[in-house]
This record gives sequence, structure tokens and C-alpha cells, in this order.
Amino acid sequence: MNSIVVHYQELALKGKNRPWFLGRLVRNLRRALSDLDVRSVRALMGRIEIVLGPDAAAGEVSDRISRVFGIANFSFAGSTPIDHGRSDTTGPTGDLDAIAAAILKDLGDRTCTSFRVSAKRADKRFPLTSPQIEREVGGRIKEAREWNVSLDDPDLVIHVELLTDQAFYFFGKERGAGGLPTGTAGRVACLLSGGIDSPVAAHRMMKRGCTVTFVHFHSYPILSRASQEKARQLVTLLTRWQQRSRVYLVAFGEIQQQVVLAVPGPMRVVVYRRLMMRIAEAIARARGAQALVTGEVVGQVASQTLENLAVIGSVATLPIFRPLIGMDKDEITAEAIRIGTYPISIVPDQDCCTLFTPRNPMTRARLQEIEAAEQALPIDDLVDRAVRESVIEQFEYPRLRQGSEVGSKVNQEV
Repeated sequence: MNSIVVHYQELALKGKNRPWFLGRLVRNLRRALSDLDVRSVRALMGRIEIVLGPDAAAGEVSDRISRVFGIANFSFAGSTPIDHGRSDTTGPTGDLDAIAAAILKDLGDRTCTSFRVSAKRADKRFPLTSPQIEREVGGRIKEAREWNVSLDDPDLVIHVELLTDQAFYFFGKERGAGGLPTGTAGRVACLLSGGIDSPVAAHRMMKRGCTVTFVHFHSYPILSRASQEKARQLVTLLTRWQQRSRVYLVAFGEIQQQVVLAVPGPMRVVVYRRLMMRIAEAIARARGAQALVTGEVVGQVASQTLENLAVIGSVATLPIFRPLIGMDKDEITAEAIRIGTYPISIVPDQDCCTLFTPRNPMTRARLQEIEAAEQALPIDDLVDRAVRESVIEQFEYPRLRQGSEVGSKVNQEV
């Protein structure tokens, strides 16, 4: 078997926009597999075919495809040519003989107690219906292998899909990442901490087709570089899903020091968060992002009460998306484990969230009180300086053919 058949689901509902979504999915697949021995990636009738070269490692190919958003499932497949316009006396029988023979060859020494054939006709010009194809191909396999047929609970399902000039067959399906292809829903900016929640929130937005730009706040040189390194590791991993990422590393320690000198203790966490929102929005607008994303969850920490979330969010003019807002910690942790960010997130570090945190932070902030406290701060100057002095790092996956490494970073100052 030297092909992979990729099926999509949500894309099929896109009507007149479907070719654009499909084109982006094909492009993302080509990029994800660009450094492997893949001969072609092409859209066919309601599916995508990936043709593998002899040196393509099946495990690596499968791993790459499983992280491309927009795919419902995919299968390693074989194919055989078919001819709807046969003029010889065999008619469709010759095609079915060829399909059955190819299936039997690729089955090799595989054994099972029961099987069934599941057929689909993408091209309805084939003269037999899908149930007829199932019976004909299944009968040939049963005769050759003497296996039992079970339509309800078979050990093995042999899938056959007939297109215009070829038929695919495969023996199982691997689950895809689902969602929409990356790059089809615009750009968002995610406030990325080193914790468990925000990487999961970013991943969820990627799954909906958004390209995520990351904004990480750190307190170096007051604290160590540990939180920056965690952010890099998280972005490196998440880039395996969206292929290209950019992270802005924003020094926040000096800003916190000014807040400590000017703002009463209980209000400081809310003021910190409002400043982060302002800075992240300025970066988002510079990047052409259309929304902000956070990993906030109602009631999880003091700054995430409904009152505080409202006061913090009021400084932003862009929409703020909180994909995890109604989830509990166990649900978020399970998702972090599934996507692979959890082991990185639980590594101890010193981040800006723990620096200058008051003993009794305010849980029911009032907008007027917070705005009055902020009058003592040069808000615009703090935001402008933070954005101007942030450091940009770019990440790419997979390794590009011109030699840049996986997760390679290009630093520059804004």
C-alpha cells in the first residue's frame, strides 16, 4: 500500500467556499510532509490522496497527518485502476476481479474470524450499486480465504471506494485531528503562561482554523529565564499543529514594580491583568489579529471571578475568547495530557504571576475603583515600552528543506 486516503467531514458542509478550505488543507498537508518521501498530495472526489515514496516511514507520516486540522480520518490504502467504459464482455466484473485480487494480495497472511466489505461509489457511473459491489468483492474474498461474513460485528472491515478511474481499498481508519484547516479562520493572539490552561486554549483555537500568535509575559531579570524557556517549549510543541508560530516575549517585571509602588495591594492582580490585556492587544493589532485568547476559567483563581473578568476584559476593544471558561481542572488537565503540553506545563518555574502577588487579592473588583487606582500609572508609556522592547521568536515545523531546524528561532526587537 503506497497511498493514504484522507477524509474530511466539516469541510464538506462549506458549500461554495469548499474549494478554498480544501485547497488550504492540501497545502497544510504538503507542508507537514514536506521533508518526508511523499510524491504527491492531491484532492480527488470528496477525499485527498497522499502518494508515498518507498522511503516514507509509515509511523512518522501517520503522526504528522494526525496533527493536521481539518481531517476526520485517514487510512493507508492500496489502489487499482478501473474503467467505467469497458467495451469487452467482462463489464464491471473485470474491475471487481482486479479489486479483489489486489485486496487479497495486500491481506498477505492476515487472519480473522469474520469480515465484511464496505463499499462507496464516488462516481455513480459504475453500473453496480454499493451493496452489489460489497457482495461481489466479499464473495471473492470469502471464496479465497474461507472467512465468515459478519455484517454486524466483523473482526475486519475492508473498505472499498470507487472513483472515476481508480478504486481505493483499506483495512481500517485512523482518527484525524478534526476541526478546520489552520489559516482558514484568521489570526488571534493568545496570552501564554507556563501553566496548564493557556496552551490548551491555544490548541482549541487552532482546531477552529485560527492561526495563533503567542504573547508571553516574564519577569527576567528580576526572576530567572525559566518561564521563557517553558514558553519556548510549549510553542515548539504547539507549532507541530499549526506549522508556523510567532511568540512575543514581554518583560513585565519592571511594570509590576511600578504597580507595587502606586496601587493598593488588593487591586494589584487586577491591574496587572489589565496591563497585560492592553499590551497583548497592541501586539495583536500589529499582527493583524482579530481577537485575544486566554486560558481563564470562571472561579479558578482570584483574578477569574465574574466581576474581575469583566473589569479586566473592559480594557480590550478586540473580542476576548476564553475557550476553557466552563471547564474544570480535571477536564483541562486531561486535554493537556492528550495534546502533550502537560509534562512541560508542570515543570516548576518562576513566572510573573507569582511576583509581587498580594496576600489577599481582590475578588470583586469595581471598575471605577480600578480606574481611579490606575490614574497613578503612566499607562500608555508602560504599554508602548513593553511592546517596543518585546522580543519576537519564530518557530517552524517541520524542518525546512533549506536547512532551518525544527523550532528554529529568529530573534529581533520590535
